[in-house]
Amino acid sequence: MKVRITYCAECGYEPQTLELAGALMREFGERLASIEIIPWEDGTFDVRVGDELVHSMARDGGFPEVAAVSAAVRRAIG
Repeated sequence: MKVRITYCAECGYEPQTLELAGALMREFGERLASIEIIPWEDGTFDVRVGDELVHSMARDGGFPEVAAVSAAVRRAIG
């Protein structure tokens, strides 16, 4: 399972990005194919699990709860 985190680099969202990526690594480890971290702009913070957009700052507001992203990964892994 691949997780992709796209975040606004110019907004300083690196701490939230690294916190989420670290939590997923600790919980799922080798069960994840990859965690892709993409610096972007325009105030974005989007998280995809596989092809599913599980959080979008524009759509959902704020940052995702780690538990919600973990639940999406668990569902995707099966």
